[in-house]
Amino acid sequence: MEADELLVRVAGGDQKAFETLYGLVSGPVYGLVRRVVRDPAQSEEVAQEVLLELWRSAARFDPGRGSALSWVLTLAHRRAVDRVRSARAAGERERREAARHGSGPAFDQVAEEVEAGLEREWVRRCLDRLTALQRQSVTLAYYDGYTYREVAERLSLPLGTVKTRMRDGLTRLRDCLGGAA
Repeated sequence: MEADELLVRVAGGDQKAFETLYGLVSGPVYGLVRRVVRDPAQSEEVAQEVLLELWRSAARFDPGRGSALSWVLTLAHRRAVDRVRSARAAGERERREAARHGSGPAFDQVAEEVEAGLEREWVRRCLDRLTALQRQSVTLAYYDGYTYREVAERLSLPLGTVKTRMRDGLTRLRDCLGGAA
């Protein structure tokens, strides 16, 4: 069954049709929202809001104006853009308020700076647990922006060796950083 037909049935209150439609559109909706909002948790929230709105406002869908999927994705895009604008406006209000009162950085900003510092320290400790070659390869690739091939050339090593060291190093980093969460 096509999304257009499903959406018409959803407008009539058909829950089974909504389940099927949800399965068809939830992935594309989340993907679009994620590209706009970027934050995974916020993206999940917005996608859920869109799908709830889809259930509530299915009757507004006009098949003569386009496909169901394009209508749903338009809803998703609008909601995602609204969320980004709202977040920016809230941040601007906070900055203006802090500037108006002449106070130092907001508590949240200080907390974020402290947290970022702790995260950097944790990453440093985990990097120290790698072998010298793993640490050097990972640092060149992720901090200096070199490709695998460029890392291999800089270290005068075969490309396969660098790839193996990077894979092993990243696995060890992931395991080490997993304890930071």
